[in-house]
Amino acid sequence: QVQLVESGGGLVQPGGSLSLACAASGSNFRINVMGWYRQVPGKQRELVAVSTSGGMTTYADSVKGRFTISRDNAKNTVDLRMSSLKLEDTAVYYCYAGAESDPDLEYWGQGTQVTVSS
Repeated sequence: QVQLVESGGGLVQPGGSLSLACAASGSNFRINVMGWYRQVPGKQRELVAVSTSGGMTTYADSVKGRFTISRDNAKNTVDLRMSSLKLEDTAVYYCYAGAESDPDLEYWGQGTQVTVSS
């Protein structure tokens, strides 16, 4: 079993920066993907950025060039650095851990609110 604990988030003005952090405890040797998704009320949860243990990263087009994901395999942590934030980045952000070999294997954090507002 894997538990994901997020920290960071909060209120920031448009154009500002914010960082999220996620630490995984427990173990599952099949987990090789960690990253972040986000969700706003009434919409599906969407990918923000994910990173494989091999260093491959995927970003949503809407955050490319503004967000940076970083992962520490030894510490089982994944961080998201968000800059040039926009109003539409407002959402609950969820830490994710999963396995490329098993799409049904997934773990989620409790979510942390990010609000971009002037």
